[in-house]
Amino acid sequence: MRLEHLNLVVSDLENSLHFYQAAFPHWRVRSRGESQWYGVNRNWLHFGDDYQYLTFNDDGVEENRDLTGHQVGLAHFAFVTNNLQAVIDRLADAGYPINKDGADNKYRRNVYFIDPDGYEIEFVEYISDIPAQRNSDE
Repeated sequence: MRLEHLNLVVSDLENSLHFYQAAFPHWRVRSRGESQWYGVNRNWLHFGDDYQYLTFNDDGVEENRDLTGHQVGLAHFAFVTNNLQAVIDRLADAGYPINKDGADNKYRRNVYFIDPDGYEIEFVEYISDIPAQRNSDE
């Protein structure tokens, strides 16, 4: 079993696409369209590759949850990369600074970014291919 997609409610499709295209230059818009969600018209698009994707729906109103708070809701989601520095550089070039560094760990490097709608995304690069080391707190 694997996660196929995340469905994110956003305020602006193009702003979201700008961030995620910088992070994932090999992904593409797979499809897009219009629909209605509980009486509200919205535009949507699927951005990803042949195996996984993100769905963006532009009917978002108000602010995302306070990431420093304790409300129920999405805290963050993470992607594994083989080259963390390349992701950091692409996002910086697109105008997105690192929000916070990850924990100091000899078997992995990670950083967190905030996307245009306030979702926190972690990018992690594992230094070891041994699961016990990758998952350790060392």
